[in-house]
This record gives sequence, structure tokens and C-alpha cells, in this order.
Amino acid sequence: MAAERPAALLLLLVAAVGGDDSDWVRLPSKCEVCKYVALELKSAFEETGKTKEVIDTKYGFLDGKGAAVKYTQSDIRLIEVTENICKRLLDYNLHKERSGSNRFAKGMSETFETLHNLVHKGVKVVMDIPYELWNETSAEVADLKKQCDVLVEEYEDVIEDWYRHHQTEDLSQFLCADRVLKGQDASCLAEKWTGKKGDMASTGEKPSKKKSGKKKKKVGKEQSEGAESLSAEESGVQEASPLPHSPTDEL
Repeated sequence: MAAERPAALLLLLVAAVGGDDSDWVRLPSKCEVCKYVALELKSAFEETGKTKEVIDTKYGFLDGKGAAVKYTQSDIRLIEVTENICKRLLDYNLHKERSGSNRFAKGMSETFETLHNLVHKGVKVVMDIPYELWNETSAEVADLKKQCDVLVEEYEDVIEDWYRHHQTEDLSQFLCADRVLKGQDASCLAEKWTGKKGDMASTGEKPSKKKSGKKKKKVGKEQSEGAESLSAEESGVQEASPLPHSPTDEL
């Protein structure tokens, strides 16, 4: 029975990766593409919005009438972000164990992570995909990037309009729900990955350090109080213990 368990587990894992031939490759929908384009645009603008750099726009003007402008409000920032945004989607992987649009996420999928661990333990894993290609970009992610290129070019004016006049509005709503997907299925925009314990893939959140800090302080305080209590107890025992003497000393 013990020997059958690894084999059964292996078959289940391979089935999870492969599945039926009909759903072996399920290319991203328009909703999924726009969702992750908007997500990466927001992330890129947040990353580039922290600088205080100022650009001198007088360069190139013969009359020298140009003015200095903050990088965060410049055309250069907009161009740099939009030109590189689709390349960021190549950092995603396909997580077939997840449903809906959550199948696209950064980090190794739970299934492939388990398979890699089995290989490292010496278990022979036989699949249609060669081991050397396990970490290669999937057809779904490659198509995600391809559709991103088309979408960004087609809705360039919309993205620019948001950048110049509507940054206080949610980009997913402004770009996807109100324009790209208007009158179409936009249900994937509401799908959120709650994550599992120990899953670090694309949750978009960093673990809080404040809570652990308070806990450490509390533990330290308890340890300190315990040490003081123990010291007091030891001191009390020593004070209560009479000095040894013999009847001869009294004489």
C-alpha cells in the first residue's frame, strides 16, 4: 500500500497539469488581458511615482522658453511605462490549480512546485512536457503578452487621458470596465485571489511587520518579568535560609 501512494499522487499531479486535450491550452480572454494590463500599469506608475527628479524641457527649444517639469508629470514617464508594460506580463506563470482569471499569477504554480520537489527527491516524473521546458513561458502567458501589445496600442489615447486627467480614478474601471470591455463580459475584474497559507504567488501584499514586532515586544516583556520574578524568588530563598552552625559554636 505504501508503494502505491507515491504512484497515485504522481498520477493526480500529472493529471492536474495535463488535463483533457480539449483544455490543454486555454488562451486568455479579453477581460483577463485588460485586467492584468491595468494591474501592471498601476504597479508601474506607483513604482515610478516615488522619484523627485525634475526634467529640464528647455533642451531642444531654440528660444529657450521651455520649463522644468517633474518626472512624475512628464511625457517621458508615460512613454517609458507604456513601452515596457507588456514585457512585465512575461513574469507571470499559469496556475492551473486555480480557477478563473486567478490562473495567471507570478511565482511558480503549486502543481509544478510539487513536481519539482518530487524530481529533487529522486521520483521519476513522466510528462508530455520535457523537464527542461517546465519553466519556459507557457502558450497562455505568451498570448497574454501578445494581446497586451495590441490593447495598449489601440487604447493608447485612453491610457494617456487617464494619466493626465483621471489618476484619482481606478484604472481597471476607467480602462477596462468603462471602455475596453463596455457591453462585454467583465466579470473577471471582480475575481480576487485570497491565497492559501504559505502561498507567496502574486497576492500583491507584503506581510505586515508591525504585528510581529508587537508580539516580540510582548514576549520580551514577559521574559523580562519572568526573569525578575525568578530572581526575586531565588533572593527570597537565600535570605530565608539560616546559616549552618553547630552547638559547639554556641558554646
